[in-house]
Amino acid sequence: MYRTLQPFTTLVLALFAFGHIKATQPMPISVDVLVINGGTGGVSAGIQAARSGARTLLIEPSTWLGGMLSAAGVSAIDGNHRMPAGLWGEFRTALRTHYGSANALETGWVSNTLFEPHVGDSIWKAMAAREPHLEVWFQSNLLTIQALPDGWKIRVRYAQRIREIHTRILIDATDLGDVAAKAGVPFDLGMERAAQTGESFAPSHAVPIIQDLTYVAILKQYPDSQQAALPKPKGYDPAEFSCACREVCPDSTGVSCAQMLLYGKLPGNKYMINWPNSGNDFYTNLIGKRPRERRASLDSAKQQTLRFVYFIQHDLGYNTLGLADDEFPTADRLPFYPYHREGRRIRGVVRVQATHITHPYQSHLYRTGGIVGDYPIDHHHKKQPLAPAIQFPPVPSFNLPLGALIPTTIPNLLIADKAISVSNIVNGSSRLQPVVLQIGQAAGLMAALAVRQQCTPAQLSVRLVQEQLLAAGGWLLPFFDVPADDPHFHAIQRMGACGILRGRGEPYQWANRTWFNPSGYVSRDTLLQSLPDAPDAFPSGTDTLYISDALALIQYLQKDPATLEAIETLVSQHWSSWGLSHFYPQRPITRRELAVLFDATLHPFAEWPIDWEGNFIDPRGKSEQK
Repeated sequence: MYRTLQPFTTLVLALFAFGHIKATQPMPISVDVLVINGGTGGVSAGIQAARSGARTLLIEPSTWLGGMLSAAGVSAIDGNHRMPAGLWGEFRTALRTHYGSANALETGWVSNTLFEPHVGDSIWKAMAAREPHLEVWFQSNLLTIQALPDGWKIRVRYAQRIREIHTRILIDATDLGDVAAKAGVPFDLGMERAAQTGESFAPSHAVPIIQDLTYVAILKQYPDSQQAALPKPKGYDPAEFSCACREVCPDSTGVSCAQMLLYGKLPGNKYMINWPNSGNDFYTNLIGKRPRERRASLDSAKQQTLRFVYFIQHDLGYNTLGLADDEFPTADRLPFYPYHREGRRIRGVVRVQATHITHPYQSHLYRTGGIVGDYPIDHHHKKQPLAPAIQFPPVPSFNLPLGALIPTTIPNLLIADKAISVSNIVNGSSRLQPVVLQIGQAAGLMAALAVRQQCTPAQLSVRLVQEQLLAAGGWLLPFFDVPADDPHFHAIQRMGACGILRGRGEPYQWANRTWFNPSGYVSRDTLLQSLPDAPDAFPSGTDTLYISDALALIQYLQKDPATLEAIETLVSQHWSSWGLSHFYPQRPITRRELAVLFDATLHPFAEWPIDWEGNFIDPRGKSEQK
């Protein structure tokens, strides 16, 4: 009897087990937008996509949000102090609230905004938690991606299970562009040759070297040296750090050792150690390495940082400074991962070269901006002696074109961190925290708009994206002298993005500028050259544009022109309500007034659409001539 029933029993048990396994397997989930990695660009992408109405999932390998701002320990903001655009400004306001004032963040000389990494993480988590359309999976890792006709199928490991996710738009927010590479997006790595980029100061031949990375250390003051002490690291040699600061440098150059520590002094009597000069920068190129090889390289970077901390304690005499025990919940008290300055750079719908920053008005890409920065071109190559020396050009403040976030060949994918379509040279300015926050915010917004309009990101209206970014607190142009609280900020931003009124760039120390000069007057000839469809010349007169001239231009450029008298009457009735004063047609018009006047009457930002390269698309039925 037993022998007769055994095969049947085995079959029943097998079917029961199979059914039980199937029943306990999580069902695939569907979202509008999936953001891979909750770093600096990823957290801003996730928040903005959710705010824009998209059902958004954010997966993050660690237990923190914020990336280089928090989980990598680079909690000193580089750049954009006078341009707090979008989520960057919102994050800074939260920091000032937490610490009590703006002055409370000015603790180190490298930045105007320094904070403890765990505070940054807590702020981003609080911001994310306020978004009902956003879900975050911590300790989750990407396994596979598969393109579908209308989106993506993604497998991740989360909560000790393999989960399948279907998403309409995928956002790569990894530091190194790993997702884009998995998807088959073409990319560049290392230094391009000058002939490829048109950058005369680039190397004459391609060099496969990227910037140094850094395993940051956060130190704090302990009551005694015993609590702070770090065991002597294996292979320690103080000569490795012999020129970290002046007192220990054989030629007595550089900053003092005290100044080195004050460089990244944080609130809470802590110190961020992110020091390039004979410090804890480390060269490795992880691209193409297997996970085990990556871990080995990063462990070497960690060991260098530990040796540097030991050097600070043992050889410089700061023996009560030790690795903070109240920052990162890691066994070695170091960040979750290093500060990556550079990785892959995708080939996008547009490519940003250095000349687009140094001479923005030589092309039309500035019209497509939605991301602003003011940091100079800065590369870290001190730990790789084979890197060729480059004399970087001075730059004004700049904007980055939105098309740099869109890969050329793969639809329904956006880039939200450092892997955007820029040259190796430009990466030295585009990699900084406030810029990457804006990159992420723009990517999240574009993703949500593409879902809403049932199109790919490349099919979106550039002007629609820009208008939505302005509504979200973003900047299109880096006009230093027209802050976001200026009553005419939006009008000036829109007219700047149309090219009707252009700024004047100024390289300035570590916070570059572009001046709009709102109280200045307008040159007739310059204005004519900036319009896509304008009369060849005004009647004879001075080169300064008068209000009456502007009214005549409005009549010429209107689709359904009214009489000049009717236009003058209409403008005179609204002049004061637009926040302007002293309407008198026979006086020169200021740049502010012209921006507001054109914005309110001609609506060129909406009426003159552009493509991703910034070319006007048949304004008034004609191709762009200017």
